[in-house]
Amino acid sequence: MLRVGLIADTHDLLRDEAIAFLTGSDHIVHAGDIMDEWIIERLATLAPVTAVRGNNDRGEWAQRLPETAFFTLEQTGIYIIHDLKALTVNPIDIGARVVISGHSHKPSITERAGVLYINPGSAGRRRFKLPIAVAELTVTGTEVSARIVELPNPAR
Repeated sequence: MLRVGLIADTHDLLRDEAIAFLTGSDHIVHAGDIMDEWIIERLATLAPVTAVRGNNDRGEWAQRLPETAFFTLEQTGIYIIHDLKALTVNPIDIGARVVISGHSHKPSITERAGVLYINPGSAGRRRFKLPIAVAELTVTGTEVSARIVELPNPAR
């Protein structure tokens, strides 16, 4: 079994609680709106990181990030995109069993047509009354499961 830590929309804030949750991951996915490369560098001290560029990621460092990414863990295809509304491929056609996105700041896990869609929510500053959250994906061969974890919201 592999544990994939999921994080998105940090907006230049990497909370200690998020680091604690992601510690022990076999892989980490950041679904965009990172805002500064130091966050990716810090996450990479915990596990290999796959990150995509969000609409607020700008500058030379951000241009090096892809807008989408696809990789395989065990026998499971995982596709990452910041804004799910920009999805232009059929995940099944490219062999994706899981699609990870961010952008909305709304944590969610849904399954449609055999594809698991996960938005870990925002791990950065609170937006409106949405929770501060991260998620994890567990992969065993072609079997997947996910859960969202709300983080405490200190005054930052």
